[in-house]
Amino acid sequence: MAEGLRERKKRQTRQRISEVAIGLFVERGFDHVTIAEVAAAAEVSVNTLYNYYEAKEDLVLPPDQASPQRLADIVRARQPGESAASAVLAHLRDELQRRDRKVGLTAGFGRVFDMMRAAPTLTARLEDLGRQMTDALGTVLAEETGARSDDQTPRLVASQIGWFHSLVYAEIGRRIVAGEKPDAIAEAVLDLLDLVEGLLSERALTYATRRG
Repeated sequence: MAEGLRERKKRQTRQRISEVAIGLFVERGFDHVTIAEVAAAAEVSVNTLYNYYEAKEDLVLPPDQASPQRLADIVRARQPGESAASAVLAHLRDELQRRDRKVGLTAGFGRVFDMMRAAPTLTARLEDLGRQMTDALGTVLAEETGARSDDQTPRLVASQIGWFHSLVYAEIGRRIVAGEKPDAIAEAVLDLLDLVEGLLSERALTYATRRG
């Protein structure tokens, strides 16, 4: 279905606000820029800005892109014959191969990453987001496998998946700080995922395989 004029204008306004905000945050630091300053620079009212972004942190980590349901959604969408862990591994590999902005492999992301690391509220939000992703995945795995309430397996498998998902982002961040280029980072992290897959147990790799 084609995007209507109203929807296109809203998307463009939302994108402009985010781009202006991140530019200011990178230039001056997240904690030194106010919402009012972002609104003025984006040429919208403060109320309009809040219609698009409920919190200042959303300007950097919008809920539709940094969602607590990310891992759960990946696993829900897996194909017949694919397990939970293999679905997430495949998804991460695809993002790395495409140099997807979701994993920070875009030109200029190094400065954005430095800004995020320097803002305690953003780092705290990222940590909390990781916990929420793992919890949501554990719930999905328990539901899909019909696990008993006292069965810890879904939670433990979700924790392992959450671990290597977080490891990917940590490794990308480490290499960005070291000044490596996106292509080199992607290749190195793809190799890391191969190593991770080789270290995971057979049970973790095959848990919650979708029946065909």
